[in-house]
Amino acid sequence: MAYPTPDSLRSRLKRPISSITAYDYPAARLCDEAGVQMILVGDSLGMMVAGMEDTTEVTLDQMIYHTEIVRRGVKTAVLVSDLPINTYCNAEETVVSATRLMEAGADAVKLEGGFRQLEKIEALVEAGIACCAHLGMLPQRVREEGGYKKKGKKDGEAETLIAAAMALEETGAFAIVLESMVADVATKITKKLSIPTIGIGAGDHCDGQIRVLHDVIGGYPWFVPPFAKVYGNVAETTRSSVEQYIGDIEADLQDD
Repeated sequence: MAYPTPDSLRSRLKRPISSITAYDYPAARLCDEAGVQMILVGDSLGMMVAGMEDTTEVTLDQMIYHTEIVRRGVKTAVLVSDLPINTYCNAEETVVSATRLMEAGADAVKLEGGFRQLEKIEALVEAGIACCAHLGMLPQRVREEGGYKKKGKKDGEAETLIAAAMALEETGAFAIVLESMVADVATKITKKLSIPTIGIGAGDHCDGQIRVLHDVIGGYPWFVPPFAKVYGNVAETTRSSVEQYIGDIEADLQDD
């Protein structure tokens, strides 16, 4: 089976790139119809959908299921699916896991990390599977790092991030997500690369931005990242609508 090539995916991403997560059919369809360029089936569904503490308990089967239902709503956008933790421990496993996501409907997969992932990206390229890289804060390592921390504050760390980004491009990544990174470092990476950078909490000078849908629409009121701008209040609309529905039921019973 022939999958989309990295070049073909890059050609569909026009700066400034709009990207958003989606976890189900209606959300994906609405985002696609709105004109978003890239939709990510993110392992953030662990928190946004499943109520988990973080992404470290998300399974490949869960990602496959959500990729399948998101695919039904996407006609135009590039569809990328996260490889969840412990599904790409070596090159061979990476290809096997990625192939399952591609068969579920993804155009490409995303994995987290820099230099340690180069061999795995090479294997994906050889298998004809496009890969989006992910640098900076790596949510799948949040427990071992003891929380979410901004990356690139120290000179040595910044230099490593820049070098890793260049290596990821050289190895064949078609794009790189830069998460929770010092804005100046993200800007330097963006200027050095020919592939697009997509930022989340990494300043305004990446080639594009990605946000969690629930943050954009105000659908998850219990926590909103400091860098996220909320454009709606779906949570309150939902709560209010259900309360009105309950009120109508109670009123109907009283009328009987």
